[in-house]
Amino acid sequence: MAAKYHDIKITVLKKLEVPDIHKEYAADGVHTQCAKYKEGHEYICKNVVKPDGFCSWAWVAVQDKVVFLSLGHDYPWIKQKGFEIVCCADGLHPVLYKLERLPFDSKEL
Repeated sequence: MAAKYHDIKITVLKKLEVPDIHKEYAADGVHTQCAKYKEGHEYICKNVVKPDGFCSWAWVAVQDKVVFLSLGHDYPWIKQKGFEIVCCADGLHPVLYKLERLPFDSKEL
C-alpha cells in the first residue's frame, strides 16, 4: 500500500535582513531582502511535491522537513505538534517559513 501523505501548508513567516553581511558580500544592486515573497504568503504542498511558484532554492531547504511532517511525525523542539520553522539557505536573503501539517480530508479516507 502506498504511503498517504498529509498536505503541508508553507507560510512565509518572516523576511530577514543581514545588512553587515549583505554590505560585505552582495554585488551592487542586489536586494537586501528576498524579492520573491511577501510575509504571510501561503503555499499548499500536496504529495510532497514542490508547490507551483515556490522558490526552488527554498524547496531544497524545506523538502526533508515537509516529508517528515507529511508522514505524521513531529519535532520535539516545537511546542505544537505538526509544525516546524525552517530558514531558507540563502545567506544574503534569509526567509523563515512555517510548515504546518494539515489534517486528512475525511472524504479522502
